[in-house]
Amino acid sequence: MRKKLLPGLIHRLPQNAMSRTMGKITASRFSRLAIQRYIRHYDIDPSIIEKPVKEYRTLKEFFTRRLKPEARPIAPGADTITSPVDGTVSQLGDICEGTMIQAKGKGYSVAELLGGSAEEAKRYYGGKFITIYLSPRDYHRIHMPVEGDLVRYSYLPGRLYPVNQLGIQHVDRLFARNERLVSYIKTEGLGDVALVKVGALFVGSVKVRYNTATTNVKHGRETNEAIVGAPHYAKGEELGWFEFGSTVILLFESSQLHWAEGIEKGSPLLMGQVLARVGKSQ
Repeated sequence: MRKKLLPGLIHRLPQNAMSRTMGKITASRFSRLAIQRYIRHYDIDPSIIEKPVKEYRTLKEFFTRRLKPEARPIAPGADTITSPVDGTVSQLGDICEGTMIQAKGKGYSVAELLGGSAEEAKRYYGGKFITIYLSPRDYHRIHMPVEGDLVRYSYLPGRLYPVNQLGIQHVDRLFARNERLVSYIKTEGLGDVALVKVGALFVGSVKVRYNTATTNVKHGRETNEAIVGAPHYAKGEELGWFEFGSTVILLFESSQLHWAEGIEKGSPLLMGQVLARVGKSQ
């Protein structure tokens, strides 16, 4: 009975309000008392964190912590694509007829994910995708997987279903229904790349460095805008962060992309490690 009730319940929860409340709680000065327990529960290694744990004033500050630069070396090579985050590969593969896989027996379209733009979606037909899940224990800064210019972004308001296995198995088209913040990257030699940051239950918001765009705001409106100046970012440069865990989806225009050895469903990832190479089979 419990297994039947739980999937139905996630549709009825006031997801956005709950997530904004969680954001306020973790930003309160009292949340600082939970940091050490959080470290123990999720077995987090303090030795690679940018600054001493005692200097973090709130749980949110700790959750969005930076790491020491040497903790996440960036794989070199102009033809190399690196992981933008720490996490676990949820799905990966070819974008066939504009469709991607969410879970066994469940799919969703590129057009839905990117906000219904058929023209933008067609750019990625025949390309590749990879979905990376970030758990509460992971490092939650988001970095550039390639070198390139940030030319445009989209904010797509929506629901905030959980993106764990419960949500993936029981919510059809989950990633196309949850809030998203999409960064569009133009590269030389690797084709265009869309970096989709998916909101989730208890994710206070998603932030980016290139402007003030954010998610989970009251009465949020869909936004599609060019990024002023099309700033150039190096591979591995920080792009933004999640305020609590969620999912990143990468869409690649290039069909000449080959996954690196060991990159498969269920693979753990560290930011900066090789995801794929263009023009080289493994």
